[in-house]
Amino acid sequence: MGVAVTNDGKTAGGNSAYHNFNNDFAHVKDVNARRRLALAEVDAAPFGWYHVRAIAVAGVGFFTDSYDIFTVSLLTLMLGIVYFPGVGHMPTTSDTAIKLSTSAGTVIGQVGFGALADIVGRKQMYGLELIFVIFATVAQALTSSSPSINIIGIIIFWRVLMGIGIGGDYPLSSVITSEFATTKWRGAMMGAVFAMQGFGQLAAAFVMLFLTLGFKSQLEPAATLAQCTGDCAVAVDRMWRSLIGFGAVPGCIALYYRLTIPETPRYTFDVQLDVEQADADTEAYLQGKSGGQPNEVARALVKEEAKKKMEVQKASWSDFVRHYSKRKNAMLLAGTALSWCFLDIAYYGVSLNNATILEVIGYSTKGAANTYEILYNTAIGNMIIVLAGAVPGYWVTVFTVDTLGRKPIQFMGFGILTCLFVAMGFAYKHIPANGLLAIVVLAQFFFNFGPNATTFIVPGEVFPTRYRSTSHGISAAMGKIGSIIGQGAIAPLRTRGAVPGGNPNPWMDHVLEIYALFMLLGFGTTFLIPETKRKTLEELAGEYDDEEEQADQTAAGPVASGANGSGNATELN
Repeated sequence: MGVAVTNDGKTAGGNSAYHNFNNDFAHVKDVNARRRLALAEVDAAPFGWYHVRAIAVAGVGFFTDSYDIFTVSLLTLMLGIVYFPGVGHMPTTSDTAIKLSTSAGTVIGQVGFGALADIVGRKQMYGLELIFVIFATVAQALTSSSPSINIIGIIIFWRVLMGIGIGGDYPLSSVITSEFATTKWRGAMMGAVFAMQGFGQLAAAFVMLFLTLGFKSQLEPAATLAQCTGDCAVAVDRMWRSLIGFGAVPGCIALYYRLTIPETPRYTFDVQLDVEQADADTEAYLQGKSGGQPNEVARALVKEEAKKKMEVQKASWSDFVRHYSKRKNAMLLAGTALSWCFLDIAYYGVSLNNATILEVIGYSTKGAANTYEILYNTAIGNMIIVLAGAVPGYWVTVFTVDTLGRKPIQFMGFGILTCLFVAMGFAYKHIPANGLLAIVVLAQFFFNFGPNATTFIVPGEVFPTRYRSTSHGISAAMGKIGSIIGQGAIAPLRTRGAVPGGNPNPWMDHVLEIYALFMLLGFGTTFLIPETKRKTLEELAGEYDDEEEQADQTAAGPVASGANGSGNATELN
C-alpha cells in the first residue's frame, strides 16, 4: 500500500495540528528499526507552527476547563442572590457542595479516561471528554428549579457530569502533547497547554465584568445583595446563565481537531503494535474519511511479526501490578500523586474562593454602595488576582521549565508558598486588606510558576507509554481528592465559632496556616520525582538503561536523515 507524500518530503496524515509520524518510515520492514526511527523523528523535530497548532488544540480544552471550574466562585455568589432572596447568599453547606461537585466528577474522569486512553487509545478518547463538558455546560446554563427539584441539586448533577469531562482532559491533553512533542521543548509545550488555564480564569473575570456593566441599571437600586429582588434578581439570573453558557463556545471550536487527530506514534508502536493501520488511516484522512481499511492479511502478518519481535513490554493487569510493585516505580507514582494532592488542597481552597476571600478581606464590600458595586469590585478583584498573579506565573514557567528544570521550579514554588501562607495566617489580623490582596496575588504567581504547572507536566513524562495515561490520571485524581479535602474539610473551618452579627469568618487565619503545612509537605514529596528536562520519554521510562540499546538509538540518526531528506531530522536533543 502506497504512502502519500507532502511537499516537504514527509508522508501526510493527521490534521493541521498533529502530524502523523507513523507513516514517515513505513518503507522500513524491521518493526524495531521503524519504531526507533519514527520516535527519533518526533523527538528531534525542530519547533515550528505544527507544534504551535498542537498546543492550541490541546490548550483550548484547558481554557474551557479552567473557565468552567473557576467560574464557580462567581456562580455561587449569584445563585445566592437569585435563589435566597432576603438573605443574599446561599448556606455554606450548599456553597461547598456545588464547589465539591466538579472536583468529584473530575476524579472519576481522570481515572476513567486515563485508563481508557491506555486501553483503547488516545485518539479514541480525545474529543469525547470535550463533548461531556460542552453538553453539561449548556444544560447547566439552561437549568432551573421546580416544585420537585431544588436548584442546588440540579446544578450539582450537571457539574459532576461536567467534571467527568474536565477530568478526562487532564491525562489526555498532557499525554498527547508529551508524545507528539520535541524533546528539547517538551516542557514548554506541555506548560503552554496548561497555561491556557490562566486565560480561562481571566476570561471568566472579563465576562463577569462585562455582564455587570451591561446590567448596571438593574443592579444599582439594590443597596445590598439581600435586597436584590425583582428586576435586580432577574438581571443576576441572566448574568449567571450567560457566564456559565459562554464556557461551551471555545470547546466547540476545538472539537473537530480533537476528533480527527491521528493516534500518537508511541501508542501505535508500543501498545497497538499496528503499523499497517497508520498507513491506511493516512489515505482515509486525505479522502475525508474517519478511518482506513488496510489489507487485513498484510495487517495481521505485520501485527504478528510485531508481537514476536517488538522490544517493548506488553501491557496487562499482571504487568501493571508487577511494574508498580517495584519500589522505584511505586515511589515515583507516590511522588507525582502526593505532590499534586498537597498542592490542590491549598490551590483550590484559595482559587475557588476568590469571591469569598475578596469579601473577607473587605475588598469587594468596603465602600460599596449597592449590588452593582459589590459585583463590579468582585469582577475587578478577580481580574487583579488572575492578571497580576496567575497568568504571569504560568508563562514564566513556560519560558523557563526547559532550562531551569521541573524539579527546581517545584521546590521553589512550594518553599515560597509555605512562607506566604505562614505570613498570611499568623499576621492575618495585622495586615490591611490591600496587603492581603497583594499576598494572594503573589501566592497565585508562585502556584503557577511552581507546582501547579510542574505537577501537570512531570506525570506526562516519567511513566512508560503503556501506563502513561493511567498513571497521569491517578496522579491528577489525587490532586482533585486534595481539592475536595481543601474545599470540604478545611475551607468551611473559616466560619468556625461565628456568631450572628459578628465576624462571619473568624477562623480564616487558621485555615491559611493549615494551607502552609500542606505546602511544606509538598516540598518534601518533591524529593521523590526525577528531573525530566531534555530527556526522551524512553530514557525516562528506563528503556535505555542498557548501554547497547542507547548505542542502537544513536546509530539510527544517519538512517533517519536519509529517510526523510533532512540532515538534522534525527539530531537528538
